[in-house]
Amino acid sequence: MSSVNLMAREVAAKIVFYGPGLSGKTTSLRKIYETVRPAHRGEMMSIATEGDRTLFFDFLPVKVERVGDCSVRLALYTVPGQVFYNATRKLVLQGADGVVFVADSQPEAMDANRESLANLEENLFEHGIRLDRFPLVMQWNKRDLENVLSVEELRKELNPRNVPDFETAATSGRGVLDALKAITRLVIKDLRAKRIVPPPRPATPVGASQPAGLEAQLAQHLQHRQPPAVVPASHGPAVAVAPVPHRPSGSFAAVAPPPRVEPVPAVAPISVVPPVAAAAQPGAKLLGAASALAPGDLFDHARAAEAAFMAGNYSTCVTACTDAIRRALAYAGEGSLAQQAFLLRVDGADLLRVQGLATQPHLRVDDAAFALYVLMQAFARLNAAGLPTAE
Repeated sequence: MSSVNLMAREVAAKIVFYGPGLSGKTTSLRKIYETVRPAHRGEMMSIATEGDRTLFFDFLPVKVERVGDCSVRLALYTVPGQVFYNATRKLVLQGADGVVFVADSQPEAMDANRESLANLEENLFEHGIRLDRFPLVMQWNKRDLENVLSVEELRKELNPRNVPDFETAATSGRGVLDALKAITRLVIKDLRAKRIVPPPRPATPVGASQPAGLEAQLAQHLQHRQPPAVVPASHGPAVAVAPVPHRPSGSFAAVAPPPRVEPVPAVAPISVVPPVAAAAQPGAKLLGAASALAPGDLFDHARAAEAAFMAGNYSTCVTACTDAIRRALAYAGEGSLAQQAFLLRVDGADLLRVQGLATQPHLRVDDAAFALYVLMQAFARLNAAGLPTAE
């Protein structure tokens, strides 16, 4: 289940390594873990039996540098290959954004490969997903062994869609990262097609200097700032109204006071447009309920959710709310999301419903409104608890 930070342009995506037992799924994950820099990887969790079979699943959070202009964080899972663990495979597959199918290249494993691929298609279908429209990469593993099937035979039997495929040897790591890069590109492309990930920003004009580091962040932030709105007057000169300033970190429902209008000599009285009419003007940006409650660090996240709601992008709104809720609950300290919600007295049933909505492909206006309600609930609980504390 992907989650998107629209303002930071960071995407968290789930990729599952699927395939028959002992095909090399866990070994592939271990090799990725060994290759990725320690600063960009999380802890790898694995449960194995005496036969070195993964009993439940492996989980490895990995941060990818960039794909396009989006920063990507991957959650990599493997499933048990044995048929009698199908319920676990189905559970791990829930919310996946892409699959790497790890096939065993040995001739005697072909039946197991076919059975596992059919099982993948069946389990995805139960989640409402068609395999022929889902990001998929094939990994022909164990190419370092003798007497393996040719790539042409494997493609004919297992890859009728002609999706990207790679010859791999998981024990040495050959080709494993290439398969991971390919599925990451497909996942990002799919999320963009669903409008979950924003399109790339326009490229910098030729000859223009490209700001870096803090300068880039400031320039990016200022792109969202608007010049002072000019309120038209019925007679006399125009009156400039200062924009609402961005609230500093640690403040909560601090709504800026109404702009002060300095008296201007005029022949006729000046007519000032009321706030409701000003909101209808192009470029007007008033605080919404969620952004008015948001802590300073989450102000832009709340604004992004509100903007998506007003634009009718309800899926984007729910995704942005889910990400902002997760970040808000993190102020309660370390622990699971459920523990953080309990400490802040955020309704657990509401939280579960929002997480469920984030997995749905088609959402309505009431779904997005509910997500905004839960986000405001989280912000209100933070406010009541005095979090985050001012530095």
